[in-house]
Amino acid sequence: MIDRRALVSRHDVDLSGIDPTSPLTVGNGEFCVTVDVTGLQSLPAAYPVLDPAGGTPGTLLGTMASWGWHSVPGGDAGLDAFARTYPAPTGPVRYVDLDGDLAAVDAGASADGGIGGGGGGGAAWLRANPHRLDLARIGFAVQPAGPDGEVRPLRPDDVAGPHQHLDLWGGVIDSRFVLRGRPVRVRTVCHPEEDVLGVRVRSPALAEGLVVRVGFPYGSVRWADAADWTRPDAHRTDVEEVADGWLVTRALDGTRYLVRLGARPGTRLRRTGPHELVLRADSGGLALSVAFTPVGRAPGNTKNVTAGPPAGASTIETASRRHWARFWNSGGAVDLSGTADPRAVELERRTVLSQYLTAVNCAGSLPPAETGLTCNSWRGRFHLEMHWWHAAHFATWGRPELLEPSLRWYAEILPVARATARGQGYDGARWPKQVGPDGRESPSPIGPFLIWQQPHPIHLAELVRRAHARAGDDPDGGRAVRRYAPLVLATADFMASFASRTTRGFELGPPLVPAQESYAAERHRLRNPPFELAYWRWGLRVAARWRELLGIAPDPRWDAVADGLVRPPETGGVLAACELGGPGDGHPWTLRADHPSMVYGLGVVPSTGTADPGTVRRTLTGVLGSWDWDSTWGWDYPALAMTAARLGDPATAVDVLSMPTEKNRHVASGHNRQSGSLPVYLPGNGGLLAAVALLAAGWDAAPGPAPGFPASWTVRHEGLIPSP
Repeated sequence: MIDRRALVSRHDVDLSGIDPTSPLTVGNGEFCVTVDVTGLQSLPAAYPVLDPAGGTPGTLLGTMASWGWHSVPGGDAGLDAFARTYPAPTGPVRYVDLDGDLAAVDAGASADGGIGGGGGGGAAWLRANPHRLDLARIGFAVQPAGPDGEVRPLRPDDVAGPHQHLDLWGGVIDSRFVLRGRPVRVRTVCHPEEDVLGVRVRSPALAEGLVVRVGFPYGSVRWADAADWTRPDAHRTDVEEVADGWLVTRALDGTRYLVRLGARPGTRLRRTGPHELVLRADSGGLALSVAFTPVGRAPGNTKNVTAGPPAGASTIETASRRHWARFWNSGGAVDLSGTADPRAVELERRTVLSQYLTAVNCAGSLPPAETGLTCNSWRGRFHLEMHWWHAAHFATWGRPELLEPSLRWYAEILPVARATARGQGYDGARWPKQVGPDGRESPSPIGPFLIWQQPHPIHLAELVRRAHARAGDDPDGGRAVRRYAPLVLATADFMASFASRTTRGFELGPPLVPAQESYAAERHRLRNPPFELAYWRWGLRVAARWRELLGIAPDPRWDAVADGLVRPPETGGVLAACELGGPGDGHPWTLRADHPSMVYGLGVVPSTGTADPGTVRRTLTGVLGSWDWDSTWGWDYPALAMTAARLGDPATAVDVLSMPTEKNRHVASGHNRQSGSLPVYLPGNGGLLAAVALLAAGWDAAPGPAPGFPASWTVRHEGLIPSP
């Protein structure tokens, strides 16, 4: 039996000094607060998120909730303004398209608020709204002239000798630094079930001008920034004193939320601006709780609504410690400490920290943004082709309850997905790509043409079914089948009707854009990407099995498509990325950049007979020998490792997971950093966990106790669910 506390605690995060890549986060999957080395959000500029358009950077220090969304008024031209008809084998199909430079449209949205012309007009508004909102900035400041003096934000040179420790077993951040010769200690924690932050500060500096400043921004339409501090007249912040603290009412256009501030007696609050409050304690200690509550119907989770005073900071910490001990003692664990290979230490560290990071960022009631609830990317809108990479691992690590809230969200947008399919002449439900909580697609020359997100609900539902069946709490996953059957059946209906019959068999596209998005300019004549062919076959076969479990008759169309899909394109004995051209006159085509997804049809999904394993092996060898690694993304490395493992090559699987490339690095906090504009990339963390589970627990009928790891490695694991 693995000593789980020892396994987890040896990877606690310790930071000395300001590491701009590794602020630390507390959260519960629905609500997160990310803090700097002071334990609060005192130094936002020291933790930048670069704007791809070259504007003012945002910050990694966010306060975000699943329900926290905002839209700027005006500018919504509607999707019909961007509909364009494409010829398809099944007949003319309308897509929400976008001509021109996508980067210019997004830059225009940032420049003019997403309302006006600035490079896309209504398209810019549709891509920028709704956007995730930074709910508050909570940080230290100083009042050197006394309790009524001018408040000055803390500067990096104010903070001497900082040290910070994240206790993973308890979910507590302990921060220490020296301010003007006075020691400051801060403990930061999040309630596990409510949207409440708890902070305890001990320092003689509290009596000498150290204060806590709480600021409230307007919503931002910038790509990476969730806070706009330049428009104070566009929103309202009202404050009233209530029992045990203060109640703040926020109003930003159609968005309303409450903030309840609780503090120990003797704490004073002063309003220092239209959207700024300062809390001061004259004693040496300050205990603060900050509770966030949506008003009215809000997207995402609303179960945590509370109108009463929030729990005290010490109570929140007690609840956090109980929650995280239960979390770490449940589900799966992988111990690599007995392995001599020095890469095992780093792989184990990434695995432990990725469990924490995905639990706080990706376990909510909406599919997460690629940067989760830490900061914005793509304005906080989420990408459904990435949902599997964020959350599939929860099921294979024996924690399906953390996947199910976001999986249930598909039922909320099922009418939207059905309308999309119906409007294009297809059956079932066609799932969008880049969306907010309402499921409305974004105009793009890429997103509406992607198809590899379509089987994801089937795959995720099947993983949930298997996890519950394996745990014994739901024999054969019957409850899961009944709950998610509408999603599975509607998805399969679309997949079967999307495939077109030709003289060669059933084909996919055109138009389409494969997972390897490099071919978007040729979307009107792309066909048959290998990964999508394999995923289509496997998804339809799983859905057919669900019909059996439901006791309903088979659908002959599903079986015909699954069995009759064409072979994937090849050239020179290796898989090509896609075919270019119409039926019968296409030729194989591969660009050696972006995702090498042609090999993922045997890895991410099990063998379906779509491609010969020898061909996949030769293709993988070619990818590893000559790919443009700078153009890859963090989830590509676990995807490649899964392919190598299923091909019986565990040495290559570990080599790929450990590859020393820019896109495969995990910083001190455990985040999979991609670049200055994408400093957090949670699909890389979730993908790593999916791969490690497959390597350790294997798959149905896989050989050996840890078939994806080299025989020289000592791999102890428990609580994992074998992959399909």
